[in-house]
Amino acid sequence: MRSLLSRNTRRVYNFSKSIAVLCPTLTTLAIVNVSFANDSEPSSNKYQIAKETQIIGEEYSVTLTEDITLLDIAREHGVGYEEIRAANPDTSLWTPGEGAEIIIPARHILPNAPQEGIVINLAELRLYYYPPTQNEATRWVETYPIGIGRDGFNTPLGITQTTMRLENPAWYPPRSMREEAAQRGDPPPSVVPPGPDNPLGSHAILLDLPGYLIHGTNRPDGIGMRASRGCIRMHAEDIEALFEKIPNGTQVNVIDENFKVAWENDRLYVQSFSTLSYDRKGIDALLSSLTRLAEVTKEKEASVDYIQLLDLLTASDRNINLLYPIERRIEYKPNLYEEIEKRWAGIYQSLPRQE
Repeated sequence: MRSLLSRNTRRVYNFSKSIAVLCPTLTTLAIVNVSFANDSEPSSNKYQIAKETQIIGEEYSVTLTEDITLLDIAREHGVGYEEIRAANPDTSLWTPGEGAEIIIPARHILPNAPQEGIVINLAELRLYYYPPTQNEATRWVETYPIGIGRDGFNTPLGITQTTMRLENPAWYPPRSMREEAAQRGDPPPSVVPPGPDNPLGSHAILLDLPGYLIHGTNRPDGIGMRASRGCIRMHAEDIEALFEKIPNGTQVNVIDENFKVAWENDRLYVQSFSTLSYDRKGIDALLSSLTRLAEVTKEKEASVDYIQLLDLLTASDRNINLLYPIERRIEYKPNLYEEIEKRWAGIYQSLPRQE
């Protein structure tokens, strides 16, 4: 898999040939009027960033007055598949039922990344956009659920930038997809024109990396899932709203932060997104989580219940959980590495030892 290009890297390439690497070749370039209007009121996906915290939004609940699916509710309230499922684990996905109370996980810890341009957190399946502002005292962020690359088509990490915006693009199936379809005896068309059957939806934003785009979709059920061939998918209404605001050359920072922490009113909150595994990636994620936690607790000399932390890392339930102040009395100071060995047998020898 290629690495993302530096935002300063410029290259000339055969446009129609290169775009079909993972996502389709696109046509029909539109002239777009970019608006930098800085609305003064928050919306369901737009929040003012407070100086004293890196937490935005609020969790709330809705009571269903009609029989709709959990996916319909998620889309209406700006959350993705995995988010709505994690917040409502005991609720039927397809028939939650009239009168059901549904939790909307609309509270988010901002990623630990420079608040500039677009930040895409793969672990979270969420995109953050920080509009430019002339007033540093009033800063905003917009956030949207996304679909990302599935296994074998992982969305690459790194910093790139937007290069072009296309309205009503045509879709040219990439070679790998054509070969797979041919093996199934169902060859795809050579091109899919703009319309309801177009997998790119009505809008696409090209990145400075051949084959990778941020675009709409004709399969909205995949938003909030790892289901694409590497591109970033968005709901039609979300990509349309973003499309009008993103100029060419906007920085795009793709990260994979599976553990987030933030202070709010002298209370420390954490959020974990991916289950730790026995491989090197899982070990690195664990160590990165502990390092990040040490950084944010050092200044306030906060005592952390590491057993509770390991419980949260093990669960990886995507929910925002309180870690400090400690809610239970600690009878002893745990040996963290012994606790890690109990939970993830076999990785203890691979961890760097600390006395």
